[in-house]
Amino acid sequence: MSCRFIALFHQKELIGIAVSQFLDLSQIPSFGERDHCLRTKIRNFVFKKFGSRVLIIGNNMLTGQNGIAFNKHISKKTALSVLKKATSTLEHYYQKQGKQPHLTIFKDFSTSQIQHFELPEFSSFYRFSTQPNMIFDIRDSWHSFDDYLANLNKKYRDHYKRARKKASGLHKQKMSLEEIQKHQKRIHELYMNVAQKAPFNTFYLGENHFEIFKKNLKDHFLFYGYFHNNELIGFNTLIKNGADIDTYFLGYDEKYQKETLLYLNMLYDMIGYSVNKKYKRIILARTALEIKSSVGAKAVDMFGLIRHNNPFLNLFVAKTFHYFEPKLEWQERNPFKEN
Repeated sequence: MSCRFIALFHQKELIGIAVSQFLDLSQIPSFGERDHCLRTKIRNFVFKKFGSRVLIIGNNMLTGQNGIAFNKHISKKTALSVLKKATSTLEHYYQKQGKQPHLTIFKDFSTSQIQHFELPEFSSFYRFSTQPNMIFDIRDSWHSFDDYLANLNKKYRDHYKRARKKASGLHKQKMSLEEIQKHQKRIHELYMNVAQKAPFNTFYLGENHFEIFKKNLKDHFLFYGYFHNNELIGFNTLIKNGADIDTYFLGYDEKYQKETLLYLNMLYDMIGYSVNKKYKRIILARTALEIKSSVGAKAVDMFGLIRHNNPFLNLFVAKTFHYFEPKLEWQERNPFKEN
């Protein structure tokens, strides 16, 4: 992944910023090892052959609109038109290096945000939607984690008690930079254990990724380790983002995950921290939709724009997108008491 920052100016005034990420998927040994069906093999072949170089306007490592910001006094239409010109310049930049992007993607936008892209400059792009962003809204009436628990109906309070009982032998620890460095190899092993089971990956984090994040974000980056008999068996990470908490990457030992309901306990711990610290929302991101729903998160549809830079192949993007990204069936839960 290589990153470029885009700055938009009106005369000498900075009116907008954006982040771009260029991914070379041909460098990834595996897009994901969970699914081995024919559809997955075809998708992986097509991406390697016709879509391995991807230019993303936005942050591919977080779910939600984390890549673009404009001065509120500038019209969205004007700013997006200029951003499109900057994107074209970036495409030419990589082309000159012999790495012309196959795909250009703008991600992740809410229903209201995506409407601003209804401009002639984006007419060749296909609007797509994949798995929703799971967002946990923290109610004003919750002053502590106990208030959250009190709002759960009996079935889900029992789920909470059962999960906590299962994990009673674990020790949770907030880890410092030095502790992250000490356990770096084990952390990467636990991360890869989860990452490789995903249906599709566009990157894998380097072994020193969390060390770098802690060094740079300091107290805005939280790393929690879960130990069993002094052995690190899982971790999760959070980013403080204004009034939001963004959940970041995690990892765990599959054996302990099943025995202790570790992932569910991590979700409860994230909620507890965020409620007690008076945050407004937890951005739980994509994947594991049903279990996130079971603790109170709601699905929010997110949209993107994609274009293949070969005009002929671009004609087939809309027709083939849903073949490679089929609709996910899942059941929404509501753990709270009725008002």
